[in-house]
Amino acid sequence: MTHTSFTGLLSRKKVVRYLIYLLFVCVFAVFVFKLNQVEKTELVVRTGQTFEKAEVTEILQDNLDSNGTRVGEQKVRVKMLTGARKGEGLDITSSSGYLFGAACKVGMKVIVMQSVAGETTIASVYSQDREWVIYIFALLYLLALCVIGGKQGIKGCLGLIFTFFCVIFVYLPLVYLRFSPFWAAVFICFLTTLVTMYLIGGPTKKTCAATLGTLAGVVLAGLSAWCFSKASGISGYNVSDIETLMTLWNTNRIQVGGLLFSGLLISCLGAVMDVAMSISSAIDEIYKQNTSLTRKELFKAGMRVGRDMMGTDSNTLILAFAGSSVSTLLLDYAYDLPYQQIINSNNIGIAIMQGLAGSFGIVLSVPLTVLICTVLFHKNEAVSQV
Repeated sequence: MTHTSFTGLLSRKKVVRYLIYLLFVCVFAVFVFKLNQVEKTELVVRTGQTFEKAEVTEILQDNLDSNGTRVGEQKVRVKMLTGARKGEGLDITSSSGYLFGAACKVGMKVIVMQSVAGETTIASVYSQDREWVIYIFALLYLLALCVIGGKQGIKGCLGLIFTFFCVIFVYLPLVYLRFSPFWAAVFICFLTTLVTMYLIGGPTKKTCAATLGTLAGVVLAGLSAWCFSKASGISGYNVSDIETLMTLWNTNRIQVGGLLFSGLLISCLGAVMDVAMSISSAIDEIYKQNTSLTRKELFKAGMRVGRDMMGTDSNTLILAFAGSSVSTLLLDYAYDLPYQQIINSNNIGIAIMQGLAGSFGIVLSVPLTVLICTVLFHKNEAVSQV
């Protein structure tokens, strides 16, 4: 085969590959579009109520006490920036609560909750307008990821955006349409892992091994949580906001009991993905440097790498879930609750289950990923040498 014909063959293969990518994107786009054609049941009547942007122009009556605390409500004048009263000035109130309202200052951008009925407008400050702060910090993170990570950072950025997109526009509609939250999460984990690994590693055996290892680890984490649930009596119906979630069951038959376990799968996905890709890359490099290794020797080498990673990554999810429960732990400590009350409470049990089950997924994904890599890399290499 001449050099010209070989180059032409490579070009045709590249064109075919890009056409396959384009076909996948088109099919996925149609799937997401159809999936999001959901008619939602109206749970709260909000006729005439909107959330609009405004700017504080004057403090009419402040609620700042002499000791620096705020009591009651502020009365402020705002200039509406959006909505039916755009451009108008309104005199409204802002509560001093920790969940709603804001400590208004002149020039502050706020979100106003307003209800308009003819010429009558009832409005109050809902919160400080922090939309652009969120956008800017997210953009700065993605920019840092791309600048420091280079080409791989850009690919990681694309993978992160795709994962966020899938959770919002695929996972949530599937659950709302009464699909099992657990299997919907498994589907999301597989899809996002496949795309992210492909972006980082390309169409290689390493990507395939890392994807299979990640999926195995995530499913094992879910099974570990299920076993813990059956043994301890903790279920998805023991979460603190179950009363609100039961409204979704009563109106749409959404399987709210499975949300706890599906959330666990999604939360541990990143850590398991990191372990699986790191092990796959290490074993791939080890075998490329010494193709005379037997499968047993390659497996042992991979396990040595995996054990070193276990030492640090096994703490990742336990610390993450412990950190999210700090406020609960502090309240328990301050009230000096009995040990038996704390260890048997639902909130503590759920936090422990999430941390341990996620860590189970990380630990168990190590030997599985090493085994998958050993079979894929060694077998294919041996065939190519025959």
